[in-house]
Amino acid sequence: MTDTRFATILKRGVAEIITEAALLRLLNSGRILTLKQGFDPSAPDIHLGHVVGLRKLRQFQELGHKVILIVGDWTARIGDPSGQSATRPMLSPNEIESNAQTYMEQFFKVVDKDKTELRWQSEWFSQFTLDEVIKLTSKFTIAQLLAREDFNKRYGSGNPISLTEMLYPLLQGYDSVAIKADVEFGGSDQKFNCLVGRELQQNTGQSPQQVFLVPLLVGTDGHQKMSKSLNNHIGIAEPPQEVYGKVMSIPDFLIVDYFELVTDVPEQEIAEFKKQLKSHSVNPMNLKKRLAHEVVRQFHGKQAADEAEERFQEQFQTRELHKIEARASIVIKGGMKVSAEVIHRRNMPRWLVDNKFGNSMSEAKRLLAQGAVQIIRPDGTRQVVRDEDVEIRPGDTIKVGKLRFAKIVHADKEKA
Repeated sequence: MTDTRFATILKRGVAEIITEAALLRLLNSGRILTLKQGFDPSAPDIHLGHVVGLRKLRQFQELGHKVILIVGDWTARIGDPSGQSATRPMLSPNEIESNAQTYMEQFFKVVDKDKTELRWQSEWFSQFTLDEVIKLTSKFTIAQLLAREDFNKRYGSGNPISLTEMLYPLLQGYDSVAIKADVEFGGSDQKFNCLVGRELQQNTGQSPQQVFLVPLLVGTDGHQKMSKSLNNHIGIAEPPQEVYGKVMSIPDFLIVDYFELVTDVPEQEIAEFKKQLKSHSVNPMNLKKRLAHEVVRQFHGKQAADEAEERFQEQFQTRELHKIEARASIVIKGGMKVSAEVIHRRNMPRWLVDNKFGNSMSEAKRLLAQGAVQIIRPDGTRQVVRDEDVEIRPGDTIKVGKLRFAKIVHADKEKA
C-alpha cells in the first residue's frame, strides 16, 4: 500500500483503530479479510452520518476485502425495554424486513454489492438455547458492562437499567463470533460494543477482531451527531435539491469536517480551504456550494448536482445578502476613534415581509410563532426567534424554514 493510500484509508476520517499495528499486519498478509458492519433496522433510511463509515468499507473493498452486513433483526424484535430511547422501538418482522430492504438499496449506493454478503442475526440467535444464553452472559461481569458510558451515567444518577439492556453489547459482540470477523467498523460511540465482540472472540478461541472507529458527523444543527430522530440529518435518498439545500444550511465551522468525512476532495485542496476560512479570504458560501455539489453528485450524479445548484441559485441566491444600510458608529477609546460593532434592533415581522419571506404581517407572525425563524451567528450558535423585536448584526444569517436564508452584511464593507 502506498503512503498516499495509507493516509487516505487509515488516517483520513478515522477516530481510532484498535489496534493499528495488528490491522496493518492483516492488510499485508495477502488474505481476504472479513469486514463486519451491523445495522439496526429500526429506521430504513441512511444519512450522511452513516456514509462516513460506509465510505471506509468501500475503500477496504477496493483492496479486495469482503464486507458482511449484519441485519440486527433479533435485537430489533426485542426493542428497547427501558423506554429510554425513541430510536429503538419494538418492531414486527414485517417492519424489520421492509426497513432492511430500503436500507440495503441505499447501502449499495456507497458499498460494492458484489463484494458484500448479507447475514441476518436471527440465523444464530433464533436457535439459541437457555444454556447458550447463560454461557454468553458468564463471559462478562456487571462491573465490565457498567464501564459503558451510558450505563455508567444512568447507574450513577439512580436511573434503572434492565438486564435485557445489558444483553445488547453481548448480542452485538456475539455477531463477531458467528461470522469470524477480522475487522468491525462503527462510529466512535460504538467502541464499547466493538470491544465486547473482540473479547468474546478471544474467549471462544478466535483471533480478536480489529476495531475501526470513525468520527460522528455533526448534524445540520451544528451541535449534535446527525440523527433522523433529531431532524438534523441529510438523507442520501432525499431529492437532490433537498440534499443540496440542507448541505448549504450547515454552520460554516463544519465545512472542513464534511469535506474530509463525506467527499473525495483531495487533502491538499481541503488544507487550502482551511487556510482560506481561517484568513477570511474566501466566502464560506462558495465552499458550501462546492461541498453541496460534491455530495449530490455522489448519490444522484453530476447532472442532478448541476440542476440542484442552478435551482438553488435561482431560488435563494437573490436572497443571500440583505444589506444593513447603516454605518458603524464612532466611539472614543483611549484617545483614538474606533468603529463600534453595528447592531440593529429589527421588527422581525416587518423585516420578513419587506424581504419577501412572508406575504403578510400575519403570515410573518405565524412563522415566528412556529419557531421557523432562526438567527445563525458567525460562531455557529443558533437562536430561534419568537419575539417580534430582535437584534441582528453583520455576519448573522437569518434562516426561514428549511431552505431560505439571508446573510446580513455590513453596508460600508460591501460598498468598499
